[in-house]
Amino acid sequence: MVDTITLQMAQRGVLILPKTLRENYNLQPGDSFTLLDLGGVFVLSPRRSEIDALADRLTQTLTQQGESVESMLQALREERERYAGES
Repeated sequence: MVDTITLQMAQRGVLILPKTLRENYNLQPGDSFTLLDLGGVFVLSPRRSEIDALADRLTQTLTQQGESVESMLQALREERERYAGES
């Protein structure tokens, strides 16, 4: 069975999670959450988004290969120009 907990938004949009939830899931001040908006139904997860984790791994791999944001943007511009020339 799913427990329903009612929260009230305070000033500046602050929501306070009940102490029992914070303790049960070992949530600490400063922890990050992912909020999904499913057409007005909000899903709050204490886990990082898989997209964020994937972006971090890509950034780490490309940085280790000597790539920079500038070099990736330049490669993207060149590829767009090449693609536009083929049409």
